[in-house]
Amino acid sequence: MECRKAANMKNCNCSYPGCSKKGVCCECLRYHLDMRQLPACCFPDNVERTYDRSFERFAALVNAGSV
Repeated sequence: MECRKAANMKNCNCSYPGCSKKGVCCECLRYHLDMRQLPACCFPDNVERTYDRSFERFAALVNAGSV
């Protein structure tokens, strides 16, 4: 499958300056799932900037109706 990095970048809200996975969703997802996290695109911008991308944080947002 051909990577659509340029198209993916339009929706990537990752604020980590040195991230080498920006726009490469398959690598980003694999990386974060291995760490029991979800990628930045699953979180609102204000939460993403905290770098707490844990499953628990996401569940709390779901329970609060924020995502």
